[in-house]
Amino acid sequence: MAQRATVKASKGASQGPAASELISQRIAELGDWRGETLSRMRQLIKEADPDVVEEWKWANPVWSHDGILCTGESYKKAVKLTFAQGAFLKDPARLFNSSLDGNVRRAIDIHQGEAIDANAFKALVRQAVALNSSGKSKPSKQASPKGFRS
Repeated sequence: MAQRATVKASKGASQGPAASELISQRIAELGDWRGETLSRMRQLIKEADPDVVEEWKWANPVWSHDGILCTGESYKKAVKLTFAQGAFLKDPARLFNSSLDGNVRRAIDIHQGEAIDANAFKALVRQAVALNSSGKSKPSKQASPKGFRS
């Protein structure tokens, strides 16, 4: 499989497998619907942004472009894609179904047998890239009260 994405190691990582290899290993380790789902979402992210950077942080896949776009976490009953700046993205297809109360992040939980609208998902990824690239992805001080952590 040809990798079009740039590979970037996390800070402090000097040796070991590249991020893309670690993501592929995670997908293989899951070996069930979660691996298939994570693989499919990875493919959609790359289709939406051919310049996406794959990283490995917090023991999870991370996709970045001028900042974090989203993370891909796998749980027993769901694959969770958490968009770092999801609260600032328009979501007319209502893909976000988790972490809706925070000031910044939004997530998509995908359960076994659920399908995601590929075009709507890619539109979210493209919006996240545009937001990060605009330099406006940082919330204003008014949006995050002092001492508040999202």
